[in-house]
Amino acid sequence: MEQLLYSAPLAGIIGLVFALYLVSYIMKLDAGTEKMKAIASAIQEGAMAYLNRQYKTVAVIAVILAILIGVTINPETAAGFILGAIMSAAAGYLGMNISVRSNVRCANAAREGMKKALDVAFKGGAVTGISVASLALLGVSGLFIAFGGDVNAVDKVVGFGFGASLISLFARIGGGIFTKAADVGTDLVGKVEAGIPEDDPRNPGVIADNVGDNVGDCAGMAADLFETYAVTALGAMLIGVTVMNEFPNAVIYPLTLGAAAIIASIIGIFFVKLGKSGNIMGAMYNGAIVAGIISLILFYGITQEMMKGDIRLFISALIGLGVTAAMILITEYYTATTNKPVKDIANASVTGPGTNVITGLAVGLQSTALPVIVICAGILSSYLIMGGASNPALGLYGIAIAAAAMLSVTGIIIAIDAYGPITDNAGGIAEMAELPKEVRDITDPLDAVGNTTKAVTKGYAIGSAALGALALYAAYSSEVNKLLEKSPELIGKLPVVMSGSKPELMLNLSDPMVLVGLLIGGMIPFLFTSFLMGAVGRAATTIVTEIRRQFREIKGIMEGTGKPDYGRCVDIVTIAAQKEMIIPGLLAVLSPLVVGFIFGPVALGGLLIGVIISGLLLALMMTTGGAAWDNAKKYIESGNLGGKRLSDGSKNPTHAAAVVGDTVGDPTKDTAGPAINPLIKVMNIVAILFAGLILKYYILKP
Repeated sequence: MEQLLYSAPLAGIIGLVFALYLVSYIMKLDAGTEKMKAIASAIQEGAMAYLNRQYKTVAVIAVILAILIGVTINPETAAGFILGAIMSAAAGYLGMNISVRSNVRCANAAREGMKKALDVAFKGGAVTGISVASLALLGVSGLFIAFGGDVNAVDKVVGFGFGASLISLFARIGGGIFTKAADVGTDLVGKVEAGIPEDDPRNPGVIADNVGDNVGDCAGMAADLFETYAVTALGAMLIGVTVMNEFPNAVIYPLTLGAAAIIASIIGIFFVKLGKSGNIMGAMYNGAIVAGIISLILFYGITQEMMKGDIRLFISALIGLGVTAAMILITEYYTATTNKPVKDIANASVTGPGTNVITGLAVGLQSTALPVIVICAGILSSYLIMGGASNPALGLYGIAIAAAAMLSVTGIIIAIDAYGPITDNAGGIAEMAELPKEVRDITDPLDAVGNTTKAVTKGYAIGSAALGALALYAAYSSEVNKLLEKSPELIGKLPVVMSGSKPELMLNLSDPMVLVGLLIGGMIPFLFTSFLMGAVGRAATTIVTEIRRQFREIKGIMEGTGKPDYGRCVDIVTIAAQKEMIIPGLLAVLSPLVVGFIFGPVALGGLLIGVIISGLLLALMMTTGGAAWDNAKKYIESGNLGGKRLSDGSKNPTHAAAVVGDTVGDPTKDTAGPAINPLIKVMNIVAILFAGLILKYYILKP
């Protein structure tokens, strides 16, 4: 079976080689006119300047944490932490670098038609997708092998997950604040006050807006799913240790599933082609379906070879892919412009912004129900199919395998997501470079689908985070139980039940410590979200003030004879995002430690459950509702309900109301909602990492 273990890093290397092939293909394409190149260069410069500044800020925190881990836990875990942070940052860098170069090539390809433009945009997104999955699998499996490739190596690899989580958290927070502050500020002054189109070069905030698409939706999503992939694999490996009596290869099985899915995702990318029907979303779904089917075939063979042919494990993996498909379809229903929820919000805009906001909130709240039912079905079915009723450890392993299978197709799912900012930027470049209307007629439909794909992949990310977090919570419980075996003096201090001869930590709802943990955990996503929403509001205010100043003081902007100071707007939002991301980031890292050391491991267990439950619901409501608000505006802008302007040329109040709704939804769908994913996982991974220290402190505590 050793050969199958080495298939994981080998698949990671193959994926990176394929990503470099795609980079070579894209970079050989024509970038268009000199004006297009100049605009793209400004976006590239702003995006890289932001990312460099963000990682410098995070590096200071990472160094402090690495020293703390090295001193209090062990140097190997600290080394894994550093490697996880570096590889997560590398995934973001690589993905965003190609994204800001694909955008202008997509705009130029649109001159040749929809088929060529889609090909460029999707392959540009595929670089991010395949790179993320490959780097994550290579990091986890490579470190596991380097530490000995045995049971004792698993605990040391947890540091890798924490490093990935830290970068993901700050990338989501900082990138989300940047992108939505720039977007909201630019839209409010440009669209609502000045009455000029989106991406109009006269708007001083337009470059910052395009930069934000990349640092939030590309680098942020890359870091988010890199972390989710890594920590879910780690969670499955940690739980696998507890079932090795039944399945000796339980620890390495999740890694081989990931290896198979990377190969399947690479094949699936070649099936994304625009058919005669011109269905853009359908073309991308074709690739995802092919990747899913090939993954299942390979999963079956791997299960036969490694896991005694136990069909229950294959079914658990099948359930994970089924949850993925269901989450995608449900999110598309709530966010696509062709469906009732979005049309309801658009129709509510006829009577003003108030009814638009009320209806959008209703859609967002309703959108939590079906995903939760699907996730619950996935949890129960994978648990029971593995015989969890009689053997809870096997049941938890079934859940972990479902989560690992769900994350295994990350490569092609992120490709579908990263396509979105590329097409969004392509439309902006076409507008700013004053390309013919025919080009915008190509980029606009691509961008509209991009809004849906971004929403769909956020739904996937949230669902996978929920299953992954449950696996991590089970890993935390397993870690505590292992420590209880080694420290029998704790049994009198903690609520413990005996499972045979082994002690297990018990969480009882009648225990006030459990309730305290649950309530604090349930509260943290709301407090965390308030920091982020407030940060977007404050940062947007600064850019609104700056854009108004430029319109007022720089002569000839509206006539097209004066040049706006784009760089000033980029700098303002960058500084604001860096300043605002520290407090919510520290909240995520420190809250498990504070609760664990003050209230103990029982309250910490309650905290983790509370943050998973409230975080899942809040993230679903915010991301899906925000995307529905956005597409309701797009639905009106496509000519429905009067379009942007009425027949007499005056502003359409229905459109103005939809812009207000979109302004509310923007920070929920692209800042607060997605950032809850890394919040949940960071808190769980910190709990696992420091469980030993918390229990040692509890032993010494009088």
